[in-house]
Amino acid sequence: MRQYVVTASEMKRFDANTTERYHVPSLLLMERAALATAEEILRVCGDRPRRALVVAGCGNNGGDGLAVGRLLMLRGWKVDCVLPGGEERCTPQTAAQIDILRAYGARIDSTIGEEEYYIIIDALFGVGLSRDAEGVYAEAIERINRSGACVCSVDIPSGVNADTGGIMGCAVRADLTVTYGFYKAGQFLYPGAAQTGRIVLRDVGIDERSFCGEPPFWYTHIGPACGLLPARRPDGNKGTFGKALAVAGCGRVAGAAMMAVKSVLRAGAGMVKAVTDARNGISLQQFVPEAMLLTYEEKGRAENIIPAEEWLLFLEELREAEAWADCILIGPGIGLGETAYELLKFCVCESSLPLVVDADGLTLLARDDGLREALTACGRQGRTVILTPHLGEFARLYGCTVREAGEHLTEYPRALGDKLQCIVVCKDARTVVTEPGGRAGYLNTTGNAGMATAGSGDVLAGMITGFLAQGMRGMDAAVAGVYLHGAAGDLAAARRTQSAMTATDIIDCIGDAAALQSDGTGQRKTEEKR
Repeated sequence: MRQYVVTASEMKRFDANTTERYHVPSLLLMERAALATAEEILRVCGDRPRRALVVAGCGNNGGDGLAVGRLLMLRGWKVDCVLPGGEERCTPQTAAQIDILRAYGARIDSTIGEEEYYIIIDALFGVGLSRDAEGVYAEAIERINRSGACVCSVDIPSGVNADTGGIMGCAVRADLTVTYGFYKAGQFLYPGAAQTGRIVLRDVGIDERSFCGEPPFWYTHIGPACGLLPARRPDGNKGTFGKALAVAGCGRVAGAAMMAVKSVLRAGAGMVKAVTDARNGISLQQFVPEAMLLTYEEKGRAENIIPAEEWLLFLEELREAEAWADCILIGPGIGLGETAYELLKFCVCESSLPLVVDADGLTLLARDDGLREALTACGRQGRTVILTPHLGEFARLYGCTVREAGEHLTEYPRALGDKLQCIVVCKDARTVVTEPGGRAGYLNTTGNAGMATAGSGDVLAGMITGFLAQGMRGMDAAVAGVYLHGAAGDLAAARRTQSAMTATDIIDCIGDAAALQSDGTGQRKTEEKR
């Protein structure tokens, strides 16, 4: 299911729109959030009254938590409430919750005692945290984490940046996070995602009407994604479902070509032709007997040179293959030598087909200003170009450190895509997909740590190419590839464990992952326009 993923500023705007435009009182939203959270806590802990601690901040997140404590208290629970920052800076809504609690006879303390609690409700900071937690707040977070109690965070674990997932000094480690309205980016981005525990999204009365014409930029797919994959015409043939040209593998690297080429077909393309070093021919034919081959022979001391006469003959065959194809993939395992450069130059400068650039192709691109300029010109002319860098490749293309690339995962890919006029698939523990000038970006939440294995990126590049071959729009093909790649990885991990799975296990699970989509086939309706 498609779900919005919001930033802190977006969520604040939607909250304000709900109150100001639709006249829903803030205290009513707070009560609904508290009721939803109390219900989830009771679902986890059962109906038997237990002992709970609410650790609240001065903002409205603290008011949410205090209201949760009151609701549990009214169910017979023994609830202690702590406000480390004092009452002087509380928002009016949180001050109102304090008054209500006191009317019921509750006491509000300023420090956490030595009692043992079954559950601690973390309501120190909400999505608006903009600086590191320190002082009494940092001490409270450390006490929560050392307590050994079950921890439920209100909206987002305190100390996690809602936009980046960064840790603001220190952060609560939650077992359960009940979030409201929409998912927050920091709940999915690492390291914050590791602090969040199980996320439950609850409706509290802030919905898409609160966008007021300005929807969030990011979205994701949670669970089955009906309509994600292209339809299969019942009267189609192998040509109907697309022909892909995959330029992959040099003489010393056959595996990358094998996995990329097979993944093109697993994604549903009708035909694929591999352009590769002749030494890979037998391996490719054995691993992917359905693939056609166009081979070249590199010669010379560095084994990356094709003699001029042979190159001209090969180039004519390559032009014929390009005329036959519907899209091109270049990069997996092609090396960084002269032949690889000439192949990339051909794909960028002599073709107008939709193009996926991966792996070695990205490294070559980062080294050559002229090729990047040519690629940018292609994008401006309307050509679909998709770049699929991991963080190291992205950093070289963007001109930053790998750490900076990871810390700005929701910013830098958008900027690079606009600069190069390309769709960017930036691969990390969470992968993001953006398109130049796009109004929406995709943040992927499928997949697992077992996919950090050799060849996984080649599989993804092949899948995206397979979807492009079937006529999907570039952004749609990239999102479908990323989502289904992660879903196949989750199935592979379930079957092999994350430690033991390999890239070929992911390939083997692509079909099953597609079948798990909600309409039984994972396909769009035949009549839907693409």
